[in-house]
Amino acid sequence: MTTVLEIAEEYFSSHDFKNLRDETKTSYQYFLRVAFETKIDDTSLGSLNHASITTKQAKLLYDIWCNRGIPFANHIMATIRILYNYAVRMEHCNLNPFSVVRRRSSTPRKVLWARDDIQKLLDVAYSDFSTRNIGLIAHMAYAWCQRVGDMRLLTWESIQFDKARVHIEQSKRRAEVFLPIDDDLLDMLRQQHEDFGFQQWVAPRPKPIGGEYIPYSQYKLPLHARKLMDEAGLSSELRLSDLRRTGTTEMVEAGVGIGQIMSVTGHANPQSVKPYMKNTYASANTALTARKIHGKST
Repeated sequence: MTTVLEIAEEYFSSHDFKNLRDETKTSYQYFLRVAFETKIDDTSLGSLNHASITTKQAKLLYDIWCNRGIPFANHIMATIRILYNYAVRMEHCNLNPFSVVRRRSSTPRKVLWARDDIQKLLDVAYSDFSTRNIGLIAHMAYAWCQRVGDMRLLTWESIQFDKARVHIEQSKRRAEVFLPIDDDLLDMLRQQHEDFGFQQWVAPRPKPIGGEYIPYSQYKLPLHARKLMDEAGLSSELRLSDLRRTGTTEMVEAGVGIGQIMSVTGHANPQSVKPYMKNTYASANTALTARKIHGKST
């Protein structure tokens, strides 16, 4: 009997897996570990015969994962489908029982940070050396409207201090953006470089592990950030990932054109910017004021 876990170990040694980006490898390993620890009739998925998993069991597993959030469950489902597709290609089994499970649609998040709340977070984070790097990750994500994951992996070679700009290659679609660094953030980065410029990461974990400074993991960072946000007295609804949406929405409200917004966010399709287009007072006021100015000039 070949277990699901043994199939995964073979997959991790395959060229398919080795050719993935390091970040993707870490993500796959994490989601599969969570999947394998899930129990069906008191037996963990990882210890079951890989060929014995039925579509009904796959559906029950997905329902269990949904209890931790639909986006989380969909990540697990996507990853285990990849594993079973590999198993089918290698003729370990004939069918992928997870391929026919219908995934649920999650409601897009619309939560935005208030500027006062952002300042509260940064005040608390920057007041303590042990949390300063989390604050810097949040600061960069908001200032540049970038994904938190890209900010935690940002390296010093991306920062051009003499030109006060940053070059970011986004991990999701490999889009490149070139962004200015405002004075406040630039001062913070210069101070950060004095303290952490001896290694490659802009905002690593503040304590080395095995003598090496490493970035926060995508799973540990939200936990540390939640603790920090609680200390700052912020709402439990807020997440660091909402900072990119907040900054982008502020550009929309300021009347910035879609093309210019895309040059900041790295979106390749205007439709991707559409979720940020909200009917707000600020947007309406900008539009009507512009119309009034145009009317007077003509």
